Amino acid sequence: MSTPEDIEALLDHPVIAERYFFPRRAHLADPFIVDRDGVELHCARLEANSDGPTLLHFHGNGEVVGDWLEDFGGALKAEGIGSVFGEYRGYGGSTGTPRLGAQLDDALAIARANGVDPSKMIVYGRSVGSIYALHVAANLPVAGLVIESGIADVLERLALRVRPAELGTDDAGLLAAIAAHLDHRSKMQSTSCPVQIFHARGDDLVPPYHAQRLAEWAGERGSLRLFERGDHNTIHWANGPALMSELVAFCKRCVPSPGANP
Repeated sequence: MSTPEDIEALLDHPVIAERYFFPRRAHLADPFIVDRDGVELHCARLEANSDGPTLLHFHGNGEVVGDWLEDFGGALKAEGIGSVFGEYRGYGGSTGTPRLGAQLDDALAIARANGVDPSKMIVYGRSVGSIYALHVAANLPVAGLVIESGIADVLERLALRVRPAELGTDDAGLLAAIAAHLDHRSKMQSTSCPVQIFHARGDDLVPPYHAQRLAEWAGERGSLRLFERGDHNTIHWANGPALMSELVAFCKRCVPSPGANP
């Protein structure tokens, strides 16, 4: 019988890292570094209105923090919304090697190290970043959660690239690991904050039924926006102004400015 330690280690198997993650090196001029058990996570932050919301962003698989700073982060700052961009192991300027499981605790470490009160923090996860944003929201009393092009069923995504035998386990063993650490239904239902879900109807990498499941699990707290234009990798290009407008409005609803009308 597998021990809890075996189940946790399974998610950090090198085969998962090799097949599931596509790290790219790109160094930041002035990184916000979070040390997690000797691994340096080279994150970034853009400060704005100290009384307003801060968005903690976890990017997609083939991206790095630097891809999001100027346009996305700048647009948020112009609206008085601060931002923190979490980086993964082996990505950008971070040390280490990507690890599906270990990065869950990395995400929590970044959330805790950035100095923002969770009551003023909105967590945003794009694509694979949805795994880490949802984990933060399930473990900290954040003000809001945004899932964009996100994943409901992690096992489905892993099964596209990895067979259990390659990890030294069987179907039951991999299912146990997912159930113990990556049960997105349970995590979503354990959150208490408002949830905004963005997805492109034409997404053929992570089909929109993932978004629909996430919205269903969020219940009355959830709002689903399916964009008619774009796909997994062009959702921002095709819908940028509309997506940003809705995101800004969501952030400001979650963390109203002092004196603002409710």
